[in-house]
Amino acid sequence: MADVITYRDAVAEGIAREMRRDTSVVCLGEDIGVAGGVFKTTTGLHEEFGPERVWDTPISEQAIVGAAMGAAMTGMRPVVEIMFSDFLACCWDYLANEIPKVRYMTGGQVTVPLVVRTANGGGLGFGAQHSQATENWTLTVPGLKIAAPATPADVIGMLAAAIRSDDPVVFFEHKGLLATKGPPPPPGHVVELGRAAVVREGGDVTLVALASMVPLALRAADVLAGEGIEAEVVDLRCLVPLDAATVLASLRKTSRLLTVEENPYQGGWGATVVSIVADEGFGLLDAPVRRVAGECVPLPFADVLEEQVIPTIDKVVTEVRRLAAY
Repeated sequence: MADVITYRDAVAEGIAREMRRDTSVVCLGEDIGVAGGVFKTTTGLHEEFGPERVWDTPISEQAIVGAAMGAAMTGMRPVVEIMFSDFLACCWDYLANEIPKVRYMTGGQVTVPLVVRTANGGGLGFGAQHSQATENWTLTVPGLKIAAPATPADVIGMLAAAIRSDDPVVFFEHKGLLATKGPPPPPGHVVELGRAAVVREGGDVTLVALASMVPLALRAADVLAGEGIEAEVVDLRCLVPLDAATVLASLRKTSRLLTVEENPYQGGWGATVVSIVADEGFGLLDAPVRRVAGECVPLPFADVLEEQVIPTIDKVVTEVRRLAAY
């Protein structure tokens, strides 16, 4: 394999590794076959595995997820693509009311081991119905695991863990990261779901981020380092399971917390992290907790307006300066 791999190619590579390993893994979604996906994240799968295992579907999210649910209940491991995460609303009954509850309601007699992959997030000027970061939607539903990788290696490792999971996983692939590059992981690479990663060490403030907010937080940390403020950056990787232990361990060093999230401030995952810290780590804090999040408005199409709504490096730097000075 090459020295670097794009996030986009890592998606196809991660799926292919699991399909080679386990013949019960199948893919279904709109334009994922011959076309290779609208974001080119399934390129090569149809050629290698054929139409029996890579199914092009009609434009019906409810049909796609409903078929996958039935397949998963009867012994297959479907990997579903919902083209944009905004469209999870189109199959929400299956995702919120059916899939996450089957294992519980059957007393463990029936599992639903499926993965719902979806392109998530803004910053590309796609407008209000194609740009939302919707991790917080799924966070309200008990029984779903939620993964959102920030690097190509994590894409591959977390896809492996997600596809092998006996619980349903919603797997958010950030559109703004698709062209980014990183080292490919070795064969057999698996990243356990629910383990955060400290991607930059620092002693002054903890920045907790997810998906595309991780590179943004790292760039903000570079700016802050020039001012003598050393930020520690934690990549959560998953919202369910949530690795609160890594966040609290970082706070023991820094005593200051800022969450950086693309979800709207209202109901965003940062509120959950902050509430855990207030409950379990209040004594570690030397300053109020802060959140940089999306604004509570539909996402604008114009780039200059979209930048006002979603987090930016400047917004993060400004908040950290306030925290450091507290």
